[in-house]
Amino acid sequence: MTGWIVLGVLVLILVALVIYVITIYNGFVALKNNIERNWSNIDVLLKQRYDELPKLIKVCEGYMQHEQKTLEAVIKARSMAGQARTDEQKMQAQNMLTDTLKSLFMVVEKYPDLKADKSFQQLGYRITELEDQIADRREFLNESVNIYNIRIDQFPDVLVARLFNFNRRELWQIDPEHRKDVEVSFQHA
Repeated sequence: MTGWIVLGVLVLILVALVIYVITIYNGFVALKNNIERNWSNIDVLLKQRYDELPKLIKVCEGYMQHEQKTLEAVIKARSMAGQARTDEQKMQAQNMLTDTLKSLFMVVEKYPDLKADKSFQQLGYRITELEDQIADRREFLNESVNIYNIRIDQFPDVLVARLFNFNRRELWQIDPEHRKDVEVSFQHA
């Protein structure tokens, strides 16, 4: 009789342990999928910005013959963003593109006719709006990554994370070089 009781208790403990591991595993899956969804939301906005940039550059080219370096930097950054494959490459390329856009908008200040151009105003507003939305989505992504990383490091979740190869994810960070003020020089030909 006591053998059956001991066996019953062991089976209950085993069932409880399996249910606990499944619950933790499912939590990791949900967090991982939230991160992927947030990346996808950012990608949608990045694609919209990517598609708007040629239009903006086209409008600027007519006015800014003397600012080829600035326009070329935006074009190069856009190209890098289109070629990025890994999450880290995407983050770096997008950070570079954001910085070159800031430089472009700073240089535009010296061209009142360009600033007054209706097409430029609309495109500038659209890109600024997209930049704001991207910043918001980056915040959501980082929050999801942070929650996921905390769970991976907590005990006993760390045991399940290691068992099923759930690895830490990188937060979207700005390259330290991109935190510096942008230098803008106005050269006239």
